[in-house]
Amino acid sequence: QVQLVESGGGLVQPGGSLRVSCAASGSIFSYLNMGWYRQNPGLQRDRVALVTSSGSTWYAESVKGRFTIWRDNAKNMVYLQMSSLKPSDTAVYYCSAAGTGKEYWGQGTQVTVSS
Repeated sequence: QVQLVESGGGLVQPGGSLRVSCAASGSIFSYLNMGWYRQNPGLQRDRVALVTSSGSTWYAESVKGRFTIWRDNAKNMVYLQMSSLKPSDTAVYYCSAAGTGKEYWGQGTQVTVSS
């Protein structure tokens, strides 16, 4: 079983930066593919960024060049650094972990980009 806890969300002005973090429990973290998704009320949950167990990364076109995902296997942590934030980045951001045939989700953290 893997438990995920996100932190670091909040209110930021357009053009600003914010880092969200995800702490994972369990001893299999290094074998998991980790991702960040976001969702607004009534809309589907969209994938934002992924980092695989081998360290490869993927980004949605809408965040390329602005967001960076990375992981620290020694700390069981995954991070998403968000820069040049836009109001359209406002959403609840969820951490996900996938592997061993299962997928896990955190409870989400709200990111609001507004002046």
